[in-house]
Amino acid sequence: MKVSELMTEKVLTIGPEAPIKDVAKVLVTNGISGLPVCDIEGDVLGVISEADILYKEHDPAEGHIGGPLGWIIEGPPDPESLVKADALTARKAMTSPAITIAPYESVSQAARIMSERHVNRLPVVRNDKLVGIVTRGDLVRAFTRTDAELEEELKQDVLHRVMWIDPGKVAVNVENGVAKLSGRLPIRSDVEMLNKLAARVPGVVAVESTVEWDVDETTRKGRRSLERTVR
Repeated sequence: MKVSELMTEKVLTIGPEAPIKDVAKVLVTNGISGLPVCDIEGDVLGVISEADILYKEHDPAEGHIGGPLGWIIEGPPDPESLVKADALTARKAMTSPAITIAPYESVSQAARIMSERHVNRLPVVRNDKLVGIVTRGDLVRAFTRTDAELEEELKQDVLHRVMWIDPGKVAVNVENGVAKLSGRLPIRSDVEMLNKLAARVPGVVAVESTVEWDVDETTRKGRRSLERTVR
């Protein structure tokens, strides 16, 4: 599944010179926790979130302990924190550069970026222009798809489009999100790749594979069965 299939295309944005109070009003009114900051050309300059605005609720120069003692024990405040605390506009408070993703990237890639970079949303860009946004909530919704929908994606997307495998060579059955694969492929690396790709399909909670191979191209050994459960 691609990011373009889950993203929201109509995206609320705000200009870089918008006052912080206006940013807060947009967030509260629309029930969102962050939004892209874009210029008039539609280029994403950064992302501003509730966390960025909350820097103004305390003085980072005082440290958690307070006064010079806080500096000694915890070190000097992060320069970025000082800028955000003094910010009057979205440009000063936003996190920049924005962490973005392309619409053709996989949902699993979006999940990896969000997890590794500790962000809740990714502006989706094409040729540097904003075309949508994908959030953690969007990714979670992918796991509500039916077994039939998951089977269809495994057959049409993974087997046919990505791996060019004749659907008749591998049987696919999904029960309660568990993808059960059986059949035979020419080489071991194809079996291993199939299992990995199947496990990355959003909504698939595990892969039980008994797909066999005819040749282990690394050792030239004959037929084997790769029986495993991928979680």
